[in-house]
Amino acid sequence: MSTVLRISDLSDPRLVDFTQLTDVALRKVLEPEGGLYLAESLKVIQRSLSAGHVPRAFLIQEQWLNDIEPLVAKYDCPVFVAPADLIEELTGYDMHRGAMASMNRPRLPDLSALLSGAKRVVVLEDIVDHTNVGAIFRAVAGLGADAVLISPRCADPLYRRSVRVSMGAVLQIPWTRLPEWAQAREILHKYGFHISALALSDQAISLKDFATHPPEKVALVFGSEGDGLSRQALGVCDSVVTIPMKHGVDSLNVASASAVVLYALTE
Repeated sequence: MSTVLRISDLSDPRLVDFTQLTDVALRKVLEPEGGLYLAESLKVIQRSLSAGHVPRAFLIQEQWLNDIEPLVAKYDCPVFVAPADLIEELTGYDMHRGAMASMNRPRLPDLSALLSGAKRVVVLEDIVDHTNVGAIFRAVAGLGADAVLISPRCADPLYRRSVRVSMGAVLQIPWTRLPEWAQAREILHKYGFHISALALSDQAISLKDFATHPPEKVALVFGSEGDGLSRQALGVCDSVVTIPMKHGVDSLNVASASAVVLYALTE
């Protein structure tokens, strides 16, 4: 059973999972390599627990204690309770969502296992903005795809901002990392996927035309915010699809583009 501990001093060593939240560089080291991620808000915490993820510690405001106790009763981990001003000092902002948890990072699923039962997957190449990653996961959850595959250099979906922006969708949608493109193409083709790049090209197919008769199995590839898809990515794709634009605008933000494409392909 979880133990409730009231905190009045930020130097308490038991807060180690939470005390460096304002240090971006340390978070990047701590979260992916240290085997934990941070879930913020009661809703996201609930989704983490529902996904079978194991908590390490909770940090909450006093007013949320009664709400969180039923969720954490069966876990043997501390529940730190602190006043709002102390938590704001710790995190660097007003944590109006009331609760945060450090969670043990789950093992990534096997790529072949994800693809074997999938028909539509979203592939993210080198997207570096955690907000965009989270927004794409939310679009996938709301508009329909079976999994998200990310490149070796793509931003971490379990980074705190990604989890928050996705409203916990990164905890619901199956995802894993791809190998480099030469091997990734072989695996996607092995499982019958048509690989479509979302990019600007003179040879591109309009999304409207593509959505009229989409492949039975399709991997939709979205590129980085600045440069778009790499030449390596474009080289392995079976088709290039573009969203027709007006008024001299050439493209949408990658998260917006993912939502438009997924909506166009809804049945």
